[in-house]
Amino acid sequence: MFTDRRIERHQLPYFLQVFNGLTDKPIGFLGNVSEDGLMLISQLPMMVNADFKLRLKIPGVDDTFDVIDLTATCLWSHEDINPQHYDSGFSVLEAPEEYGQLISILLHYFSFDPLQASA
Repeated sequence: MFTDRRIERHQLPYFLQVFNGLTDKPIGFLGNVSEDGLMLISQLPMMVNADFKLRLKIPGVDDTFDVIDLTATCLWSHEDINPQHYDSGFSVLEAPEEYGQLISILLHYFSFDPLQASA
């Protein structure tokens, strides 16, 4: 059985932390993201049908962070497969242009283009 990994996996939830946009306190990690929504992985369940001010801090140059503030509604929240963690799905209501840029960057970073691989 093949057990050696040749490509390092990058676990997105451990890199992009999500903060409360009002208090700037951490509330979880970004599990996945799209133009219309995102999934938050947190240690507590989120209130469904409530609007949240969320803040993403994207690592920048020289140990700085670019901040993306957005407003989103929690559509669902349930226990994760990992004990003591919850997954919550959000629909994005308001987001700046930088949110769309973040999605494009993540899509490019985590995509595999077979044409480039054969070059």
